[in-house]
Amino acid sequence: MKIGIIGGTGGMGKGFALRWSQNHDVIIGSRDAARASDSAVEYTNLAKEAFGEIKGIISGNDNLSVAKESDVLILSIPYDNIDSTCSRVLPEIKDSCVVVSPIVPMTKTDVGFECVAIKENKPFSYQLVSKHMKDKSKLVSAFHVISEKKLVNPTLVLDYDIFVCGDDASVQVVNGLINEIKGLRPIYLGPIELSYFAEMSTPLLLNAMIRNKIKNPGIKIV
Repeated sequence: MKIGIIGGTGGMGKGFALRWSQNHDVIIGSRDAARASDSAVEYTNLAKEAFGEIKGIISGNDNLSVAKESDVLILSIPYDNIDSTCSRVLPEIKDSCVVVSPIVPMTKTDVGFECVAIKENKPFSYQLVSKHMKDKSKLVSAFHVISEKKLVNPTLVLDYDIFVCGDDASVQVVNGLINEIKGLRPIYLGPIELSYFAEMSTPLLLNAMIRNKIKNPGIKIV
């Protein structure tokens, strides 16, 4: 399986590349292909230091090329960039490609982190991404609440639940990738239309973290 990460030079892309490269080819995407390639070399070295040999190959390319090659495509991009990025890359994906949105409609204000979809009556992330999907059943929401600082440490065992929304067949693909990361557990919330619950969980968690001085928190249902 080839896993592409749009915006893969950031912390989330780095963490996923290090962990999934144990079993899969990972393609780092960026607007700058050279930057993506440099990051791929860095991630490869880090993965081999952590795990020894890895089964997958980490490579880098421009976002559009990554979208065309991927079997699973992670959209690690800001909320404000959804339309400009997705309008270019999503029409080019394979018909079988599963698209994963961890994007959160969030802003920092004087009172804390707030959900702009509610505060400013804007669409939720999944709604914006869905507009550009050829097949909406291939869209899955996941990974909204995960600590990047812990994710990028490939030898650190995580202990989080990951909320997942989408069509059953596509969700199973994503659940498989979640289960490959030791300590993560997929929690199915329902169809893609319920993604707003998962998206709202991020500002909630960040506000709790700041007010209560909790380091790198996650969500665990017990």
